[in-house]
Parts: sequence; C-alpha cells; structure tokens
Amino acid sequence: MIEDLPNITIGSVTLRTEFWEVIFGLGTFLVFAIIAWLAHFLLNRVARNLTRKWQNQLGEKLVQATFRPVVLLILFLGVFLATAYISVLDGWRVQITAGWRVLFVALVAIASAQVVSEFLVWYGRYRAPRGRAAIGRKLVSPLRRFSVLGIYLLASLLILDQLNISISPLIAGLGIGGIAVALALQPTLSNFFAGTYLVGDTVIMPGDFIELENGLRGYVVEIGWRSTRLRTPFNNLVVIPNSRLADSILTNYYGPSMEIGVMVEAGVSYSSDLVHVERVAMEVAQEVIEIVPEADKRNPPWFGYEKFGDSNIDFWIWVQATDRASSFGMKTELMKRLHSRFKKEGIEINYPVRHIILPSGEEPKTVPPLEQEPRTPMADQPHSEV
Repeated sequence: MIEDLPNITIGSVTLRTEFWEVIFGLGTFLVFAIIAWLAHFLLNRVARNLTRKWQNQLGEKLVQATFRPVVLLILFLGVFLATAYISVLDGWRVQITAGWRVLFVALVAIASAQVVSEFLVWYGRYRAPRGRAAIGRKLVSPLRRFSVLGIYLLASLLILDQLNISISPLIAGLGIGGIAVALALQPTLSNFFAGTYLVGDTVIMPGDFIELENGLRGYVVEIGWRSTRLRTPFNNLVVIPNSRLADSILTNYYGPSMEIGVMVEAGVSYSSDLVHVERVAMEVAQEVIEIVPEADKRNPPWFGYEKFGDSNIDFWIWVQATDRASSFGMKTELMKRLHSRFKKEGIEINYPVRHIILPSGEEPKTVPPLEQEPRTPMADQPHSEV
C-alpha cells in the first residue's frame, strides 16, 4: 500500500516513498506509546483499588511487579510493528523478528518471576503465620529462590531456541547431570523432601511433645531441612534424620490441641456402695479442677465403672489438663485427694487377695525358714600385712 503512494514535490524538495514509510512507522509507534501510557495509568488505579480492598498490599505488589514489563512489552511491540512499514529494513526482517521474540520471552519471564516472588513473600508474611504450620519461615524462602531460578532457566532455553541454537545437547547434559547429582545426594534429598513434608503438612511444629513408635519422646526444638532435633525429658538433645521421622509412626501430644486427658484407674471392694463411690469420686475430681490452676475448667470430669475384677470393682475417673507437662501434677493431686477422701468415707480399696481352697482333711504345710550361717565380723577377720 505504501509503495503505491506517489512522490510529492514541495518546492525543490521531493518526498519519496521512504518518507511515508517513516511517517507510518512513527504513527504506529505513537499509537502504541499512548496505549502503554493508558495501561500504566489503569494498572496503577487497579493496584490502589486492590490495596484498599485486601488491606495487605498484595494487589499493589502484584500489579507493580507486572506493569513495567507490560508497558515495555507494548512499547517494543509498537517498535516491531513500526519497522514493518520501513522497506529499507527488509533485509533484517528475520533478525528483527528473532529479537522481538527474545524480548517477549525475557519480559514475560521477568514479570512471571516477580509475580511469583511477591506472592510467596506476601503468603509467608500475612497468611502462613496464622496457622500452626508457620510455613512462611521455612518453605517460602527456598521455594521462592527455586521458582525464580526455574522460570529464568526455562526462559533461557526458549531464548536460545529462538536464536537457532540447538538446546537438545544442553537438555541431555542437564538430564544426565541431574541424575548423577540425584544419585549422589539421595540421602540428603530424601531428608530435604521429608522435612518439606513435615513442615508443609503441619504434622509437628517446634514446641510440640511427640513420641515415636520406638519409645523415643521429647519436645521438638527445631525442624531443619536435613534433621529434626528433640529435647528429651532428661534434657538430652536427640537428632533424627527427617526421612526416618517421616517414615515413623509418631504421636503428637499437642495436636490437634495442647489439652490432654488425665485418667486415674482404681477399684473398690465388692461391699462398697457404688452410688456413694461415684458421688465421692466426682466431688473430688471437681474439687481438683477448681483448685489446680493447670486444669481445663471448660470440661467437666467423667466417671465410669470398668469391670468386675478379681478383688475390686474397677472404675476410672477422667479430667483434662491444659498441657502434658501439667497433667502429671494434676494426676498426682487427684490420686492423693481421692485416696484421702475414700479413707475418710470408709470406702475400701482392696489389694489383690488370693483364696486357696485345699482338699478336705488336708492341712496347709508350713515351710520352716532357711537357716543362715553366722557371718564373721570384719574386725575378727585376720589382716594381711603388706
């Protein structure tokens, strides 16, 4: 279309066809410059509106991370389309197209990396600490670095492909190198992913009291990427590889909440008044809940008879403590007060008794005690001289 425009002569100056190509190119670039300015203005308005709505600056951060690459992308697109009108640059059309594709991939990669980075920082700062996982302090930082690195690595491969550089040997080399590194670092990677699972799945957290299937128990001091540290009740530090911890059956006494039940089992004689026993036991349990500061006063005590035993009618009484550490003192106080009150009320707690029935006419035999030889005092023993 531009080639069909005639040359225009103004005075002694002749405007050739190339002049019109430049005019059309500048006009195209000007239009895209206006579009870029409008995009910049609208994105700033959107960022302010999202900030007022979310009250945590996430919207503003995301828009600020994208509007510069978007504006540059619009401007470079205007430059690329403007050059399409200039016939002098036809010999460079392949290089210009390749350059535009490289710029497009680079700007998209920069915008994506900034969006991912800002979102993960926001998540770790405002969202993660609200739960027990506190994942922001453990996972966000390495996840942010690996995500950004992965985006830039993928963009680099795409750029090399646009520049007609074969990336097949590079991908094959990276694959072989990755397999070699994975085999060499298999235990470390196993512990790393196990640590990620422990932190991300909120199984345990620092401060929890846990018990493993092998009987090891203690407070979680720190969950690292390779190992987890426990402090035992004897104040010893135990280091456990995360892979072994993830494969082990464990009990978390602080999950889903720190409150823990305290149960005392006992038995009364068959001659006891069971209604009276239940009333006395419940009174003692309620008294312990009111007196002991570590008792969970939101839950009432529970009482129940278990079975007819050999010498007693077995029962249990249940109360709840605020945490595991206070449950031991609460159980001790409950047992002391229950024993004292039973003794005062005349309620008998039998010790195990065995009744032996002999055949008729047979008398039990008494076994005489064993005679021991008198021991010679140390003073009467001869001393050896050196």
